[in-house]
Amino acid sequence: MSTLTTTTAPAPVGVAGTSARRPGRGRLTQPERFWGRIFIAPPVIGFALFALAPLLFSFYASFTHWNGLSAPLFSGWTNLRTMAADPQFWQSLANTAFLMLGIPIGLAISLALALALNRRIPGRAAFRVIYYLPGVSSVAAISILWQWALNGDFGLVNQLLAGVGIEGPNWLAEKVWVKPALIIMGVWKGIGFSTLLYLAALQSVPRTLLEAAMLDGAGAWLRFRHVVLPMLSPVTFFLVVTGIIGGAQMFAEINIMTPTGGPEFGSATIVWYIWQQGFQNLKLGYATAMSLVLGLLIFVVTAVQFYLNSRNVFTVE
Repeated sequence: MSTLTTTTAPAPVGVAGTSARRPGRGRLTQPERFWGRIFIAPPVIGFALFALAPLLFSFYASFTHWNGLSAPLFSGWTNLRTMAADPQFWQSLANTAFLMLGIPIGLAISLALALALNRRIPGRAAFRVIYYLPGVSSVAAISILWQWALNGDFGLVNQLLAGVGIEGPNWLAEKVWVKPALIIMGVWKGIGFSTLLYLAALQSVPRTLLEAAMLDGAGAWLRFRHVVLPMLSPVTFFLVVTGIIGGAQMFAEINIMTPTGGPEFGSATIVWYIWQQGFQNLKLGYATAMSLVLGLLIFVVTAVQFYLNSRNVFTVE
């Protein structure tokens, strides 16, 4: 009676006669691990020294009385209680929120310009360059330019208004007009970058979708509403988030155009107020506490934006 015997295939042999091992995770040689650590060390050390360590120290400093010249003295929740009872802190937050009204205004104008520049019109390349110039200009130069343009006596804006029979206000010296003036300047400054992104997004809209909508009888408005706008939603979301983060940190324009915080504190933003308390009044502990609160607010607003737009932003699978 015969028996059935089975044999196992020999393990694959490498070139040098050793068993070949399939490369896998965690099988780096000692030299590879050494050089890997060498290459990742600079960014890790840089993050620890210039981001993590200052953040930890700021968290500690926010609970101290500190003037920047002597050692911090722990004071507990004093800075937070002072902040809650500080009317200028709340007014600066309200001013900052008001100035963000320029974000939807700027996005609407940028989209309209992008739609116009996406057409075959004479000199559209020159117009694209002109509209983008503010985006590459210095913030200080733009602020000085608009400080002159908004001057109540000889500014360009009031001269243009006088040409049509309107007496312009003293923009930067009146509480009612200083925030609208800053919004106008902010919209002008950021319109080139937003227009460029919208123009790139418009040129990436598939022609097949527009042709299909046209064959279904959709007019120009319906094609824009149901095809173009959903395709532009990722760019709009990006511009809204970055606009909120940038608007919450507005400082240089205020410090140049209205160095005292404007009439009746009407143009002071939260970052300008933090700078005033920290470097003019030498209340660095209090300023640090406000900075952490501002960072927390920016984080919360950004997280809410991501949550609300997670179902509304169109993505191509």
